[in-house]
Amino acid sequence: MCKWILTNGASAFSHLPCCCLLLLFLVSSVPVTCHDLGQDMLSPEATNSSSSSSSSSFPSSFSSPSSAGRHVRSYNHLQGDVRKRKLYSYNKYFLKIEKNGKVSGTKKENCPFSILEITSVEIGVVAVKSIKSNYYLAMNKKGKVYGSKEFNSDCKLKERIEENGYNTYASLNWKHNGRQMFVALNGRGTTKRGQKTRRKNTSAHFLPMVVMS
Repeated sequence: MCKWILTNGASAFSHLPCCCLLLLFLVSSVPVTCHDLGQDMLSPEATNSSSSSSSSSFPSSFSSPSSAGRHVRSYNHLQGDVRKRKLYSYNKYFLKIEKNGKVSGTKKENCPFSILEITSVEIGVVAVKSIKSNYYLAMNKKGKVYGSKEFNSDCKLKERIEENGYNTYASLNWKHNGRQMFVALNGRGTTKRGQKTRRKNTSAHFLPMVVMS
């Protein structure tokens, strides 16, 4: 009885390494199969779909810096908006339009001809008029700055906030060799020809100052 048990036990034990090898082979083949399956599931279509669903999780208003573009730095007033201001130049002159239509700068803070009415005619486009003289600030196609009794195409100026916080006023309709022409006052307070102006020239920079009525 004991001999049979030992003999069969030894026989069973002799077959154990083969079983272990078979089991080891089956176990080792399972991860390989799963790994291959995972690779098949991550096909280009699946990857693209995953990327699309990931990107679609962002709000539609979100955009990357490259697609956002440069922010337009201009007043976004509605048409007809009116502001009473004085335009104080970087050269420390108040822009004025006299009763004869002459445009120049003055150091006098209480000069009535320097009190201006700035009206939005389009988005980013304004008309500037002296309340006292009733003349509009204008620039003709030759770049000459003057006062116009009637509102016309010369009176439309593009108003823009520059990096230093000052505003520039460029002719909407006229350019010189493809360059914008700006309203500017030189160091003596006289107007400059539009052809000689550039956006970065401080002579073309004005600070709008609120007029208390």
